[in-house]
Amino acid sequence: MKVAVVGHVEWITFARVDRVPTAGAIAHATETWWGAGGGGAVSAVQLAKLAGSSELFTALGGDGVGRRAREELSASRVHVHGEERPEPTRQALCFVDSDGERTITTLGPRLEARGSDGLAWDHLEDAGAVYVTAGDEDALRRARVAKVMVVSTRHLAVLAASGVRADAVVGSASDVHERYDPEVLAHAPPDLVVLTEGANGGSFAASDGERRRFEPAPLLGPIIDTYGAGDSFHAGLTYGLGAGLEVTEALRLAARCGAAALGGRGPTGGQLTSTDLSTRP
Repeated sequence: MKVAVVGHVEWITFARVDRVPTAGAIAHATETWWGAGGGGAVSAVQLAKLAGSSELFTALGGDGVGRRAREELSASRVHVHGEERPEPTRQALCFVDSDGERTITTLGPRLEARGSDGLAWDHLEDAGAVYVTAGDEDALRRARVAKVMVVSTRHLAVLAASGVRADAVVGSASDVHERYDPEVLAHAPPDLVVLTEGANGGSFAASDGERRRFEPAPLLGPIIDTYGAGDSFHAGLTYGLGAGLEVTEALRLAARCGAAALGGRGPTGGQLTSTDLSTRP
């Protein structure tokens, strides 16, 4: 199955600290690492690990950071369709505390694909599933040709303005930036709304009236880094729905993807692979 993402890329510098510093304090990192992150990059790599490869429609600055991110993603079997912008590629600093919780500061504006960009949008015509987390209204209209379209609740306003209907939207029941407002999509409600609750699993509501909770997947070890767990969950849900799984089965796969990401060093360490699907419970 061909899978794709329309989303953003950020180059992340990670610093492991005992605790996030308070105002005026100094934190000494015990470990640092770097990598291509952002919702688009994380979900594209997770989809590539499940499907063998994926395609990412994005925008990058014409700088060394953008080139490094493109190279890293390509090495993970993500085919990057990235329009080059004059602005620098967005970066971010991520503190990871002793509990593995991440705290992020972004540096610079987010770059995202536009439907008017000269990208290979026709590649989406035979895509089984696409996940959208960033992009303008025209980019969402381009993405809608995929068999299944899943959109982050972070992007509800743009989805509404695009006039297209998503098959599913996915977000968080607790994060104010990822809450779902049904009034925003009242003109074209999705078939499925999924809201996560971290260690408590989450819930879903289907257009046929079914409403149920789902359980989190068991952790396979200690939490190393929470960065990317949410976007890994979203990618797993996208893959499951595109593969034709029932909603509960797609959510079980998504939960496994989110749990696996917790056990690896971000942005994409520990993510579930196609091999894991047959070897892990």
